[in-house]
Amino acid sequence: MKILLVKLSSLGDVVHTLPVVQDILTALPGAQIDWLVEKAFAPLLARAGGLHRVIPCEIRRWRKSFWKAETRQAWGAFKRDLQQEAYDAVIDLQGLTKSAVVARLAALAPGGKRYALANQTDGSGYEAPTRWVADVAIAVEPHIHAVRRSRELAAKALGYTLQGAPKFKLKVPENQAGRAQAAPEKIADGPGASCVAFVHGTSRADKEWPLAHWIALGQRLNAAGYQVALAHGSAGELATSQAIADALNRTAPAMAVVWPLLPLDALTDELAQCTGVIGVDSGVSHIAVALDLPHVQIYNFDTAWRTGPEASGPGARQVSVFAQPEPGVDAVWQAWLACSGAPA
Repeated sequence: MKILLVKLSSLGDVVHTLPVVQDILTALPGAQIDWLVEKAFAPLLARAGGLHRVIPCEIRRWRKSFWKAETRQAWGAFKRDLQQEAYDAVIDLQGLTKSAVVARLAALAPGGKRYALANQTDGSGYEAPTRWVADVAIAVEPHIHAVRRSRELAAKALGYTLQGAPKFKLKVPENQAGRAQAAPEKIADGPGASCVAFVHGTSRADKEWPLAHWIALGQRLNAAGYQVALAHGSAGELATSQAIADALNRTAPAMAVVWPLLPLDALTDELAQCTGVIGVDSGVSHIAVALDLPHVQIYNFDTAWRTGPEASGPGARQVSVFAQPEPGVDAVWQAWLACSGAPA
């Protein structure tokens, strides 16, 4: 059976959809699964176990220059690439006009069908054309976690029953996979020390955590024997990473390290080497959940029920912390101690 998943963006949404691949392979062994995604997020899917083909597109860029000859050429090449296969099922997991359009372009095998969401869910975007162009529109519970929404839609479309907790199955090199699953332990300061990655960057300013809080948290981690690793994806995020590193490295050299700008596959590999991750609500933080790392996710809004770690709670490996206007340093520190198993 040939299946096309359509989930174009954003990074967090793509991560939340990863368990669908494992659900399908468990229910339908031998299924061929392709995934249509924005080019920027294709490197992450290179780490997704079980995919046959990743089909990149650049809808975001193309719609800003649709009148240009080079855009028309790129669009034509994309359609030819997409239509190499005829699918038994095309599942639009996005629920937006852009995803409905590209789902419609995909070729169907005889008897094949297109499936889409029939309704909006709380806190998520939804546009009516997604159900108008589908052969089958499927309703899901409106108040539902983002991971569960995609899993239920695919299960109903393909006629199987969900089994167990979500499995993300991100592939990382052997030496990194072993470390990702190891229990956290502190080792000597300096290069090569056990790292806790800080994910401070997010697409929305109102999701950010104050710079002073990051520095104070980093100082606690350094005192406990951990190095802080700092990721970034833009010039502004790089400046913040450098400011945190400068503040921490005044105490001693190499207490913090700023990673270079990394593509998503390489960033995933680096995160997998870390003892754990502390971050705001962002796609990179969700990668930490997918890697099953000890992780604290910081929320300034009460939306963790929808996008945060599903197993968050006492004894969980990943937890969310919510407060307004933002959680304090002590709350995040205590959450880290709880999820990492580190001594207080």
